[in-house]
Amino acid sequence: MCGFAGLIDPGPGAAGGLQAIAERMAGTLSHRGPDSRGTWSDEDARIAIGHQRLAVIDLSADGHQPMISNSGQYVIAYNGEVYNFAGLRRELEAAGHKFRGRSDTEVVLEAIAAWGIERALGRFVGMFAFALWDREARQLTLARDRLGVKPVYWGRAGDAFLFGSELRAITAHPDFAPDIDRDAVALFAIRSYVPAPRSIYRRAGKLEPGTLLTYTPETDSHKVSRYWSLQHTAEHGIRNPFRGNIDDARAELDHLMGQVVGCRQVADVPLGVFLSGGIDSTAVAAYLQDQSGAPVKTFSVGFPDAAFVKQRTGFSIGGVPPAGHPQPLRTLIDADLLAY
Repeated sequence: MCGFAGLIDPGPGAAGGLQAIAERMAGTLSHRGPDSRGTWSDEDARIAIGHQRLAVIDLSADGHQPMISNSGQYVIAYNGEVYNFAGLRRELEAAGHKFRGRSDTEVVLEAIAAWGIERALGRFVGMFAFALWDREARQLTLARDRLGVKPVYWGRAGDAFLFGSELRAITAHPDFAPDIDRDAVALFAIRSYVPAPRSIYRRAGKLEPGTLLTYTPETDSHKVSRYWSLQHTAEHGIRNPFRGNIDDARAELDHLMGQVVGCRQVADVPLGVFLSGGIDSTAVAAYLQDQSGAPVKTFSVGFPDAAFVKQRTGFSIGGVPPAGHPQPLRTLIDADLLAY
């Protein structure tokens, strides 16, 4: 998990001022990336980008961000992991592309340089969010992964266009007005969260999963487009159902589970698994252990507070679980929340 933030501000002032604001915005995300921080700015383009890094692949300075492409055209600040980066890198190297380090960030950057943004997004398998500045076209692109595992926010502060991995980065801009969006409050009361593209603030929004936003400073305009649709994917599955029998389905599921768990083990730091007590996280741990030569570290989070447990489960500590409840009483945070 990393974090990025930045701004494009056409107003007067030195580039050092922009960079200081970007550093301040990104500094609010230090919990997302405690290993290193970096900033990049362009005085002429009036843009500054900050990044907080959690180093997972290629712990060296070659993975430092914001990162500039070999051609010099693109600058990226990236959060997440593209699991099939090794295969994409081999394909790019075969086409003559050179790499400085071993990070998946550099593969994402060079894939975009080689294939364009939308085609590259179609090739990425993983969870990711990024801010990409095109120095030739003078355009900013914000992108979010297909299911929205990694967050991206954007907003306005006067004439400045702001972006970041969390709302706290947006609100760190000195001119941001944190006016509450009353419609968002109503949605929160109904759903217990604020759905994209809204945020709790009137002047900030959340990029929807599977979409990208392109901002053009010259015209002060932005466009949001969708590069992946869950509905279209489901409809394609209905039109093209699995043709095998139950044994074929079991074998295919076993193959796919082994494949997806395997590609998520690429890291230069120790690995672990969050166990929520459910079938899905248990299956992930089992497949990981099957592919590991050493015991797999697993982590669960429990809460001894009786009021919290009753709120989450509907029954008290020491009480009898409801009929059909699959586990003894223990409340755990779901792994997806912790992996956010």
